[in-house]
Amino acid sequence: MQNTDYFVLYRRTMTRLDLKALCAHARPVRKFERFRVFETRWWDDGDLKDFGPITQSLQFLPHLGSVTSPRFRVMSLSAVTRRMVTCLLNISEARNRDIVDKVARAAVFHKHGGWREGSTVLNIFNDHGYNRSVITIVASIDDIGEAVLSACEQALDMIDMRGHVGAHPCMGAVDLVPLYPLGEDVGLEECGREARELAGRLTRRVPGTAAFYFGMADDPSHRGLAQRRKEVGWFRNNHDLSRVRPDVGGTPESRYGLTGVGASPYVMNCNVTLGTQDLNVGHRVAASLRESSPGGIPGVQVLALPHEGAVEIACNVESVPGAPPADHWPTFSIRGQQFWHAPASLISTHVKQLAGRYGVVTKGTVLVGFTPQECKGLAVQAITQGIGEYWKHQRAIFM
Repeated sequence: MQNTDYFVLYRRTMTRLDLKALCAHARPVRKFERFRVFETRWWDDGDLKDFGPITQSLQFLPHLGSVTSPRFRVMSLSAVTRRMVTCLLNISEARNRDIVDKVARAAVFHKHGGWREGSTVLNIFNDHGYNRSVITIVASIDDIGEAVLSACEQALDMIDMRGHVGAHPCMGAVDLVPLYPLGEDVGLEECGREARELAGRLTRRVPGTAAFYFGMADDPSHRGLAQRRKEVGWFRNNHDLSRVRPDVGGTPESRYGLTGVGASPYVMNCNVTLGTQDLNVGHRVAASLRESSPGGIPGVQVLALPHEGAVEIACNVESVPGAPPADHWPTFSIRGQQFWHAPASLISTHVKQLAGRYGVVTKGTVLVGFTPQECKGLAVQAITQGIGEYWKHQRAIFM
């Protein structure tokens, strides 16, 4: 018989006596079945050392999860992956690698140094020209809030927007906190509630921060990210934070800026570089590419930005519900509902054709992070193997 991994999700009210009671409920079973504590975030490591058999080799009944105590519940390790959520955390820093690495590590390590079990950072995408990094954090819906919140606190402690310089639009040191469901047992509504709770906790923990909601967190309107960014002035060159009316928090302090927090089906980022410095050409290509234009690609939101001596067509590739326009377009499901997104190869080909009308060639295409399918597959691998710093095992993409 194969080993069976279980973990315990503790409520914050659980005491050490409750933990002893949990031991009392367990009885030895067949030789190769074991129980291990997979979640310890409300204790220091030392607190659990007193119960060494729990974390080592004490044998437990697999049906311990049927115990009805309101203080704890037990899940199989496979249940963790079924409840996975990812956050593509966007921070306004890329030129200081030490800061970016510390933010990533804060997501997967407790302040005292122990690994935040069941969490992983799959990738760190740094863009020096934009001075912006995207950190791909994955954990269960039960744990994603604390992982992301810890990363946000670290970023806000080390990044000061008053001295920020970069070509990419932004309003906050932590500029964007989007939650996307990955596991079969997590829905959009649950992610939306988690995003709202996360934003509230952030503004309480770090006074002077503020956030706006988008997607499923923007209840009941569910306005998309692009619309909310227009409404708060995200696309402007100069931001008057005193005129911003955030959804949570007070007037944002200038060092922190404003953070967007929300939830939606997975959004992929695909950037295509044009072999020109003419931003007008970029604007024309972007206008023809975005979904709101006749002949545009569904689900694609586009910016044309100056980037390292060229022009970049920066695309947010949103997931769209229903059947795809063609069989080869990638699909995935959320709670049984099918979604699809435009393939990166199609976007690259379309940009090449549009740029060619102006005598401009394309120089390359970069995917920021992963497709939804890749993200889920790598997350399962990282979490089941207990790899928190997965980005160190992968070759990160740098522009």
